[in-house]
Amino acid sequence: MSFLKVRPSRLQGVVDISGAKNSALRLLAASLLTEEKVTLTNYPAPLLDAQIHVGMVEALGKSTICENDKHIEITEGKRLSTTLNWEGRSIRNTLLVLGALTTRLGEGKVPLPGGCKLGERKFDLHVMLLERLGATVWEEGEYLCCSAPSGGLVGSDIHLPLRSTGATENAIICGTLAKGITRVWNPHIRPEIMDLISMLRKMGAKISVFGQEHIEIQGVEGLQGTEHEVIADNMEAITWLVGSVMTGGDVEISGFPYADLEVVLAHLRSAGAKIFRNEDSLIVRGGTCYPIEISTGPHPGINSDVQPILAAWGACAKGESRIVDLRFPGRYGYAEEMARMGVKHEIRGDMLVLHGNGGDLNGALVRALDLRAGAALALCGLVAKDETLISDAWQIGRGYVNFDRKLRELGAAAEWID
Repeated sequence: MSFLKVRPSRLQGVVDISGAKNSALRLLAASLLTEEKVTLTNYPAPLLDAQIHVGMVEALGKSTICENDKHIEITEGKRLSTTLNWEGRSIRNTLLVLGALTTRLGEGKVPLPGGCKLGERKFDLHVMLLERLGATVWEEGEYLCCSAPSGGLVGSDIHLPLRSTGATENAIICGTLAKGITRVWNPHIRPEIMDLISMLRKMGAKISVFGQEHIEIQGVEGLQGTEHEVIADNMEAITWLVGSVMTGGDVEISGFPYADLEVVLAHLRSAGAKIFRNEDSLIVRGGTCYPIEISTGPHPGINSDVQPILAAWGACAKGESRIVDLRFPGRYGYAEEMARMGVKHEIRGDMLVLHGNGGDLNGALVRALDLRAGAALALCGLVAKDETLISDAWQIGRGYVNFDRKLRELGAAAEWID
C-alpha cells in the first residue's frame, strides 16, 4: 500500500500517543550490549523502522517475541555474530549497532547507514569517536567495519564539534563497556538520549550527566537485562496538535509529553493555538493559524524533525511564515510538493519562506519525500479542497503507529490504497 488518500476533515475526539520511534530504535541497539533478556513496554511495534531494526538484531543472533503492539522481549540463545548481513533497507541506526558490537565483542561490520535523505548526513563523527576510543574503522564495499584492539575499547575524552544526537548516543553506548572513563563533551541532551541513559542505568551502566557540558561514562565489566518503558513520541504529539488547529478541531491528546515540548508549545500558543493542559493530556480547542517564525536547534529548542509539520501550519496561516533549519537546510524539498497544492514559497539561503493564503489549498497528487514530510502533506490534505493522494506514503509508517486508523478515529477521511 503505497498511497494515502486524504479528504477534507475536521479532527475531533481523543488520540493516544505511541512510544517514540527515535527512542525505541536506540533501545533496540542497546539491547545488544547484554546477553540477558531486555523487555520494552510502550514499544511501537508496527513502525516500519522498528520492524527493520528487529530484523537486524535477529540477523545478529537475538530472538524476539512481540506479545502485542506495545511489548517486545529480546533474548539471546547463541553468541552474536559480529557481521550484520542485511540486504533490506538500511537505517541510520546501524551506526549504533556497530558501536554496540565493537564495545561488547571487539569488532563489528554493518551496512552503510540509510534512512531519510535530509541533505548531507555523513558519519564522520561516529568514525571519530570510535577512533578516539582506540578502534580502527574502515569501509569495505557497502559496509562500515570496526575493530577494537585486543584489550577492547578504552575510555577517552570525546569532543563533539556540534551537538549530534547520533554521535552522543554512540559514544554513550560504546563507553558503557569500554575500559576506564569516557567523557562526551558538547553532547546533545534531548529526551531520547535521556531515555537511553535511563535504560542503560537499569542495566548497570554508570553514567553521569553534567547538563549540556558533558556526559561521563565509567565503563563496567558487563551489563544485565532489564524492563523499560519507551517514552511518548513528542513528534506524534505535535502532529496531532497542529492538525487539530489547522482543521478547527477539538482533540484531546492523551499522554502528552509536556516536558519535552515547552518551546514548541510556546511558539504555537503565540501563533494562535487554543490549548489547555490536563494532568496527563493536552486539549486542543482549535484556534487560528497565524504566521510563525522559527529556527531549529538543539534541545530544548525546536527539533529539525518538527519543521515540516510547522510548514503545514504556515500554509494555513494568512501571511508570511519563516523557517530556518541551519542543520539540515536541504530538507525543504517538501515545499515543492506543497506547492502542488497551492502553497506559495521561496527559499532564501537557509530560510524557507511560506506565503500562506489562509489554508486555501487544493487536493493534488504529491509525494512523501521523507517521514515528517509525508505527515505534513497529510495535514495539508485535511484542509485542502477535494482529494489529496500521497505517494510513497510508506514513509509515514516508518514513524507513526496506525496513522490512518488514528485519523479515522478522529473523524478524518483517510485510507491506504494500492
